[in-house]
Amino acid sequence: MNKKIVEITERIKKRSKETRANYLSLMKKAEKNKVTRGGLACGNLAHAFAACATDEKIDLSGEVKPNIGIITAYNDMLSAHKTYEHYPEKLRKYARKYDGVAQVASGVPAMCDGVTQGQPGMELSLLSRDVIALATTIGMSHQMFDGGLCLGICDKIVPGMMIGALRFGHLPFIFLPGGPMESGISNEEKAFHRRQYADGKIGRKELLKAESASYHSAGTCTFYGTANSNQMLMEIMGVHLPGASFVTPGTNLRDALNEYAVKRLIEINSQTDEYTPLYEVISEESIVNAIVGLVATGGSTNHTLHLNAIARAAGIIINWDDFNEVSDAVPLLTRVYPNGSADINHFQACGGMGYLIKTLREGGYLNENVKTIVGDGMEAYTKEPYLEDGELKWKDSPAESLDQDVLRSTAKPFAATGGLKCLEGNLGRAVIKISAVKEEHRNVTAEAEVFEDQNDVIEAFKKGKLNKDVVVVVKNQGAHSNGMPELHKLTPTLTLLQNQGYQVALLTDGRMSGASGKVPAAIHLSPESIMGGIIAKIQSGDKIELDAEAGKLNCLNIEEVEKRPFKEESKPESFGVGRELFNKVRPLITESEEGASFII
Repeated sequence: MNKKIVEITERIKKRSKETRANYLSLMKKAEKNKVTRGGLACGNLAHAFAACATDEKIDLSGEVKPNIGIITAYNDMLSAHKTYEHYPEKLRKYARKYDGVAQVASGVPAMCDGVTQGQPGMELSLLSRDVIALATTIGMSHQMFDGGLCLGICDKIVPGMMIGALRFGHLPFIFLPGGPMESGISNEEKAFHRRQYADGKIGRKELLKAESASYHSAGTCTFYGTANSNQMLMEIMGVHLPGASFVTPGTNLRDALNEYAVKRLIEINSQTDEYTPLYEVISEESIVNAIVGLVATGGSTNHTLHLNAIARAAGIIINWDDFNEVSDAVPLLTRVYPNGSADINHFQACGGMGYLIKTLREGGYLNENVKTIVGDGMEAYTKEPYLEDGELKWKDSPAESLDQDVLRSTAKPFAATGGLKCLEGNLGRAVIKISAVKEEHRNVTAEAEVFEDQNDVIEAFKKGKLNKDVVVVVKNQGAHSNGMPELHKLTPTLTLLQNQGYQVALLTDGRMSGASGKVPAAIHLSPESIMGGIIAKIQSGDKIELDAEAGKLNCLNIEEVEKRPFKEESKPESFGVGRELFNKVRPLITESEEGASFII
């Protein structure tokens, strides 16, 4: 076992001793004193199974047969969640087959960051995670259930479901992915068309044609952004079945995995000898395993918020220093767009999660003293599923990666360190994703150009005002200000400047997409401008140093900047598309490093 990973795990345990003990006490109390169906009044039960079949009513009248609560994020506007349309009817059938019952307990909202990028609705994206957590707890609050199946994939949905599920951690939970869509045009080709559009060389019609050729069917987007990072995390933390994350929708293997998940959930409910509550699966060790997986794959920066919030929901306190130190200890093993040209289907074909976990275990980077939905330890997750005469089985993952340009071993990594870093200096603390940033672009010192809206950045670019070495500063984008939207709309523009030979960086208290990375971006800056962060005093012309390798983020004329008075920051417009309904919760949101949550 890698000594640094052991040290970080023990440090987190020590830091979390009191909060974890409080959480476990709450879970064990619920485990011991939970109101089962037998504790519900007849009127409660009658309402709960009024729409069930007669045999299911009989089953639910007693306490013998387990009842599974389904939390679904289905809608048919998100390609990833369209896959869930017919899941409930199939899952109910599987439950009956294995002597149980399944009911849809709740639907949760599922918005698409791809649809809202650069639009007002993006200001609700991060806030939606906590709404999803609340909706999950409401669904499970009927106390009719012996376990939960969570149907969710995309950016805020899986973290929200996990936070909500952890409030019912005395029950077992399994997360069911829907799988990635089949590959369309390459991600590099898609990015090329976006740059061409940003440079005015093609029109909207040509851009839409390219985008539609990339996002073209039901399933998860195939780049390695937050949605696919979610799937990796759920598998490495042991709440997916082994090898389930990246099996494409509508296949016999996908159906077989879903059926087995129902069977397994029934096997590990509280009435059995294999009882495996979620509070035992999500532990300090499994959270560190999740960080290891994230940095080893160059995963989404959004998880420097989401994993922190998930951990806190389980009484575990992690911070960006933990991410930074894990990243220094763990090598980079994958090259999937935006960290390379391949997509997630290519990653799956050349070894996928089974090979990734196998080589991380061989390198001593994963905690083995964990529980998963299939048993103790991580060995089961080095296997991959397949069908033999229609029967689901698991076999060893490949001994070697089938494509060394996409997936490598810990013995021959792409880089000696992982894909995420913590930045710190007189501007505060921030995170940066460096796995896709070339070494020559990782250290930028240049004058700032300051904006309060990403659209103003694009206008300045069109007018030629950014044709120089520049650190683009976009302030008033934090969670307390306007919900911390992603600024992915800036990626093509900043990439164009970089490609023209300029040294370019972004500094913001907002977020970037999980698919960003070629331009160095210091994001999630804390404290944010509206909360008294020094970024509020930065003006165009101030000199900014961003050194990703050394972890530095400084204003080089800080003495002058500190003398400036704080001016009253004007909040961005927060009316329209329902944003005004969230105005009262913004002051409750925690700092970025604490998960940027208004409920945790």
